[in-house]
Amino acid sequence: MWRRRWTLVARAARGPRSPRSGTRQGSGAPAPGSGATIFALSSGQGRCGVAVIRTSGPASGHALRSLTAPRDLPPSRSACLRLLSDPRSGERLDRALVLWFPGPRSFTGEDCAEFHVHGGPAVVSGVLQALGRVPGLRPAEAGEFTRRAFAHGKLSLTEVEGLADLIHAETEAQRRQALRQLDGELGHLCRGWAETLTKALAHVEAYIDFGEDDNLEEGVLERADSEVRELEVALGAHLRDARRGQRLRSGAHVVVAGPPNAGKSSLVNLLSRKPVSIVSPEPGTTRDVLEAPVDLAGFPALLSDTAGLREGVGPVEQEGVRRARQRLEQADLILAVLDASDLASPSSCNFLDTVVGPAGAHSPNGSSQRLLLVLNKSDLLPPGGPDPSPDLPPYLLLSCLSGEGLDGLLEALRKELAEVCGDPSTGPPLLTRTRHQHHLQGCLDALGHYKQATDLALAAEALRVARGHLARLTGGGGTEEILDMIFRDFCVGK
Repeated sequence: MWRRRWTLVARAARGPRSPRSGTRQGSGAPAPGSGATIFALSSGQGRCGVAVIRTSGPASGHALRSLTAPRDLPPSRSACLRLLSDPRSGERLDRALVLWFPGPRSFTGEDCAEFHVHGGPAVVSGVLQALGRVPGLRPAEAGEFTRRAFAHGKLSLTEVEGLADLIHAETEAQRRQALRQLDGELGHLCRGWAETLTKALAHVEAYIDFGEDDNLEEGVLERADSEVRELEVALGAHLRDARRGQRLRSGAHVVVAGPPNAGKSSLVNLLSRKPVSIVSPEPGTTRDVLEAPVDLAGFPALLSDTAGLREGVGPVEQEGVRRARQRLEQADLILAVLDASDLASPSSCNFLDTVVGPAGAHSPNGSSQRLLLVLNKSDLLPPGGPDPSPDLPPYLLLSCLSGEGLDGLLEALRKELAEVCGDPSTGPPLLTRTRHQHHLQGCLDALGHYKQATDLALAAEALRVARGHLARLTGGGGTEEILDMIFRDFCVGK
């Protein structure tokens, strides 16, 4: 008898199963204006060879018939050439490819139509105006297509975020990470954790209901405790890596620092592939922090050029030095630049003692600031001569003038940034948003309450709270305010 009851408890904790139609169960949150049919330009604005206009909603079929009359709907998911005409005036608009996607086998789960028209502004405007005259159609809001896909269970919330990141990806690493999240890797991981909590909750509930029965299996609570301990370890590991995923999404902070005239501005211009900083033989040319977002070896980075570090200068340059030191404290990675032909100068020695040495030293918590030592102006060294200085820590030789050594620097940057941002090609999925970190931390805190609970009812409630955080991470039970914020990242037509 108790085994049957235990099974019912487990099923109740899991919730209803997903349908077998190939779509996942939706969040339960209705899409805004879900009864209306929406339309929008889905490709980019401006002149182009082909522009894509799409619709979603119950009147999509009627809209497609109206613009292609007297032709009937094309076969589903097959491109057909059709003459588009204004449904009121009958004026010809364009000759286009049209596609028909009856729901639920479409991006949004609703009936959808696509018009692949010539990308001139007059053509696009004419087709959009014609669709606006079809009864039951209205222009889409930003992100409304994706929100409908979420509401109909086509995408989980983490997959929606992955799609948004893919649209905004500017580097190879960002693209790889976004594709992994869009493929559902983070969602699958969270659902696996939720299933672990479901089993633990079923064990605790069974003990509450049948703990006094002699026929209850032994070790029920011990199994629950073991499952919770394993989950705590997994959550802790992901939370320790949370900052890396956020850097991958927003960019690592790379600071270029060194004494005056070491070639910092030349290096910034070389890595940025554009003249970000003024280059001059006069010391102290850069007096403020100049920043440029760049793609460094496939990783996103915010590159900062800073004032040359020296003492005994005027008040304006001294303020620049103060800001440079402040940026050094905030850096994810320091590019320490020295003049390879002037390593014995007081400014170079002071920089080695005050910046390079302390950055490599381990802090009390076992971490260290990442730093690459770059010896610039290698073209001034005698050919075939000895090493610039055998006592230096590991360094890279570079000539910003000739570009010699740039490939080695980029490879070193790739390895360092893979550590700073995480390698999206390997390992578990990264946490790219503060929201992910918040819910995993909330889940971990609830598991801590479970371990401290002296009453089994309180322990069961702690497990329910932990499961709730995992459900909200993937989109279950999310508030409208959070959903609005996420879908606001999309353009109209997506």
